[in-house]
Amino acid sequence: MRIDQLDTPALLIDSGAFDHNLATMSAALPGSRLRPHVKAHKCTALAHRQAAAGHIGFTCATIREVEGMAAAGLGEDLLLANEVVDATRLGRVKGRVTVAVDSENTIDAAAKGGVKEVVIDVNVGMPRCGCAPDQAVVLADRARARGLIVRGVMGYEGHAASLDDRSQREQLTAMAMGLLTKAHADVGGDLITAGATGTYDINTWASEIQAGSYILMDTAYAKLGLPFRQALSVLATVISVSSFGYAVANCGLKALGMDHGKPDIAGATVIKVSDEHVTFIPEQPVAVGDRINVLPAHVDPTIAYHERMHLVGEGEVLESWAVDLRGW
Repeated sequence: MRIDQLDTPALLIDSGAFDHNLATMSAALPGSRLRPHVKAHKCTALAHRQAAAGHIGFTCATIREVEGMAAAGLGEDLLLANEVVDATRLGRVKGRVTVAVDSENTIDAAAKGGVKEVVIDVNVGMPRCGCAPDQAVVLADRARARGLIVRGVMGYEGHAASLDDRSQREQLTAMAMGLLTKAHADVGGDLITAGATGTYDINTWASEIQAGSYILMDTAYAKLGLPFRQALSVLATVISVSSFGYAVANCGLKALGMDHGKPDIAGATVIKVSDEHVTFIPEQPVAVGDRINVLPAHVDPTIAYHERMHLVGEGEVLESWAVDLRGW
């Protein structure tokens, strides 16, 4: 199939940019130094490509992702980097599953659900999950008393990862990892798991980096000057052209993650995004029926809106992959 035969909106992956990103990250963080985060792409076919590049441990954000990865033969070492209050489904997964815990309740849930291994989630500055650093050892003792293996600690410097100023990213990452490495000294274990695409080459404290967006990229991360290329776009069709100088394509809020801002369109200015429409002012005239590529600002929620993604090159659809890890 040619790209111009796809129904729109359609999720495209440029094969050249994809291969570049895969090779670049594999060289920077080979093997177990990278634990790719599948929440970014929610696709086991893509995860198989990452595994073939040497990354056999994966990070997940939902129980559904853990289940799907294991069912796809990618369950050698799965980390659910999220707290759950019912781990029963995790306990039934055939594979190695580790879950993050940050309270007695989540520890008890892991033990009751049949999960055997945990990491202590430490709040290192981002106001989300995680225990206070000085409570990590208390929780580790509690987990071991419940018969769980404590693999180490986890902390996410997400408040630093997207900052435009690299010096600020470096400073905040160092502060965050200072808290995490101190907690690790108290807790023990092999893992200090942390990191993101925006800090993949800054965070040298972590034993493994949980980067996800690097493989496809988005316009928010593109501002940071990282060596990864924009591989992901949403193919859309121009459905209306106004005499007032703007045009409309069939790609709106229900096809794009908008929490990081408006999407980009090469050679155009995006002025409005609504449910099923993107309104833009093109630098050169466009006509009804023209195809355009819309670049999302945030890759993760954008992909979660779509059922399939298409690996493309030289005008052709090379492969089509199900976004099979959607939902919960």
